[in-house]
Amino acid sequence: MNLPSKSLCLVVASAMLVFAGCTKKPARPDPSATAMGPQGAGAGLGSVSPTDLAGNTSAGGELQQRDAGFDANGQNRAALADQTVYFDYDSSSIKSAERAKLQAAKDYLDKNAGQRLLLEGRCDWRGTAEYNLALGDRRANSVKKYLQSLGVPADRIETLSKGSLEAAKNADEATMAKDRRVDLIVVQAAGALPAAGAPAAAPASAPAAGAVPPL
Repeated sequence: MNLPSKSLCLVVASAMLVFAGCTKKPARPDPSATAMGPQGAGAGLGSVSPTDLAGNTSAGGELQQRDAGFDANGQNRAALADQTVYFDYDSSSIKSAERAKLQAAKDYLDKNAGQRLLLEGRCDWRGTAEYNLALGDRRANSVKKYLQSLGVPADRIETLSKGSLEAAKNADEATMAKDRRVDLIVVQAAGALPAAGAPAAAPASAPAAGAVPPL
């Protein structure tokens, strides 16, 4: 065999070896596919979704919107606690010494147009439950009428009789005197009400026929 033939054989043999050694390599796994693949059961524990965050923000907003001093029922028993009206035994007449308290309550309502009053009439433990419920109602309505005489609109006042339901049993005279009362509870209204004596807003007039609306 001459030299060119040997060289040709070596080239062919080398090419065959290279072709045999070049097998197909397995594809590498995509790291992004592993990270973004479906999660197994229990994956993601402790994570917070955007929906959860939105819900928590909304709940916090509702709490911040509630006025200070009002409970979950929209009632504030502390605002006019000093204006509690007390009564004599078996009486629904407002004593002259108590009337200044109702003037103060009226002034409070004038400054807080979005609030109403709930008047809770109460009695001491003596007497029947039925009689005391009726007496508590008379006391609450007596206070309501006096507030109306001062200029408080009737639709800003509600009455409720508790009678002797929460009165101290077998109490002494000092305790019974505290049970004969009407509590003035401030109630947060759903919408703001006009202050007493404030003029109502005039309704918007309709545009004239054929008038061209402003651009």
